[in-house]
Amino acid sequence: MSRGSVQTARVDLESIADGVVALTDGEYRAVLEVTGSSNALDDDTRQEAALAGYAAFLNALNFPVQVLVRAVPVELGRYLASIEERARRDLPGELAVLAREHALFVQGLARRRTLLERRFYVVVPAQSTGGRGSLAWRTGRGGSGARGPVAAEAAQRQLTFRCDEVARQLMRCGLAARRLGDLELAQLFLACWSPERARSQRFRQRLDDYTTLAVRAAADNG
Repeated sequence: MSRGSVQTARVDLESIADGVVALTDGEYRAVLEVTGSSNALDDDTRQEAALAGYAAFLNALNFPVQVLVRAVPVELGRYLASIEERARRDLPGELAVLAREHALFVQGLARRRTLLERRFYVVVPAQSTGGRGSLAWRTGRGGSGARGPVAAEAAQRQLTFRCDEVARQLMRCGLAARRLGDLELAQLFLACWSPERARSQRFRQRLDDYTTLAVRAAADNG
């Protein structure tokens, strides 16, 4: 007699709503995507100032955060389309020619090797409600923590405050931080949990559309 498969690992994710990830152990998380200058020509003084600002940011924190760095394949189609759009609309003749030559060079390079880009995130937790206290991007066995409208509303308020504070501190380092929305959080969680599936599957609708019943009972006309 055949036996059903046993799931050895599961995603500790209960819901995503209003920019907040609710985990199955009663924990809540928000995520900021961080971008900034990576100019190799920055002088030593600016680089030292940026490092000093980042150290000050870490020392000023009074709650834990998780720094997540992902190396992902470049979305070449979007990148090339943006170059073509700029060449067509914004650049004078000679620069437009150079832009199109650059696009051809990148296409040829992509045929020989995989082009990667780094993306940086800061995972911000709400105050622990009694769960195991781990940060968001993990799979495994969940615990049992507090859950309910009061806890969710308090977590939302605290995460808004903490995300604003982290963004403000990072701005001092010359970095921009943007809080991820529901679809972006779902896509990031999928990419961390199953990178292969994430490359072929993207969320293109409201997140609610994936959790709504597709079949409903007919209305009683009697």
